[in-house]
Amino acid sequence: MATAPAGGPILSEAVGSLPPLSVIFGGSSAMAEVQEKLRRVAAANIPVLLHGENGTGKEIMARMVHVSSPWSGGPFVKLSCPAIPATLLESELFGYEKGAFTGAYGVKPGRVEQADRGTLFLDEIAELELGLQAKLLQLLQDGQFCRIGAQEDRKVEVRIVCATNRDLREEVAHGTFREDLFYRINVVNIELPALRERSQDIPQLADYFIQAYAEKFSTRAAPLSSSMLSKLSQYSWPGNIRQLENLIKRYVILGSEQAIMSELKSSPDSLELSDQPFSLKTMTRNATRGLERTIILKTLEQHQWNRKSAARALDISYRALLYKLKEAGLPSQRRAAAEAQSARKNGTGEKS
Repeated sequence: MATAPAGGPILSEAVGSLPPLSVIFGGSSAMAEVQEKLRRVAAANIPVLLHGENGTGKEIMARMVHVSSPWSGGPFVKLSCPAIPATLLESELFGYEKGAFTGAYGVKPGRVEQADRGTLFLDEIAELELGLQAKLLQLLQDGQFCRIGAQEDRKVEVRIVCATNRDLREEVAHGTFREDLFYRINVVNIELPALRERSQDIPQLADYFIQAYAEKFSTRAAPLSSSMLSKLSQYSWPGNIRQLENLIKRYVILGSEQAIMSELKSSPDSLELSDQPFSLKTMTRNATRGLERTIILKTLEQHQWNRKSAARALDISYRALLYKLKEAGLPSQRRAAAEAQSARKNGTGEKS
């Protein structure tokens, strides 16, 4: 494992492209505890396990560990375990030698080697199959690993930071996660609170995202109204900070708080049942429309507001998408200028 180089930054405002510490940690007591743990663990060469719901900022915290450590001058290498098919995950993690298997036409270093003298961030570690868990355990025990097709072990000095949204103790009990690996990576466990548990930080986070995306899309965006901020603070945020960020991005592009309200209204949290008789059919239809609108908007965001690309992703015709946009209160022609500006900024303009 990595030997600490001399010197190295402490947890401070000098964190490169990361948001300011005041934005990352906010003002809640739960995040103050997270910040203190990070400060204590940063300089120590021990594994760190980050646990929290999806969208709570586990990668940001992993980067904080890296830039605040004596290994900040080395590489920060991320591997998203669920994003790579299981059959390719071993070669992606440990690399391979020429001729190791069909298609291995050359030598390929894995993420472990790329992270030498730096930090390896394994996102959603619970997705690793048991065989790879054993190889990772060897890396943690003696700093050695073996490329696929190689005869000799290689030695690296790398710090391991893992993240998961699952309860690894339950995974151990079910036999899907090695108990010895769990104790190896669980030296320091940092629990990240859900956004609903730190709702006082929502105004500051929203303001940060507004400024960031207004600059990115070269546009102006007014601060959110106090009534909207109140609604955001009362929402349960199943997608946590990532969901808030996407909502604010949509607000900046569309320039209307209605872009935010549409998603909040489609949430089960916003469902209010009257004491008077109501039509289940009508309420279900309205909820379905709200969900469809949310899916369409998220797809448009993923495709940089290129409507033709979004239509293909949704497996509907371009004409059908235009109709649904109009039905959802987003006439395509009315938003053409905003979309074009965003597309020019991202180099993804539409072609007729």
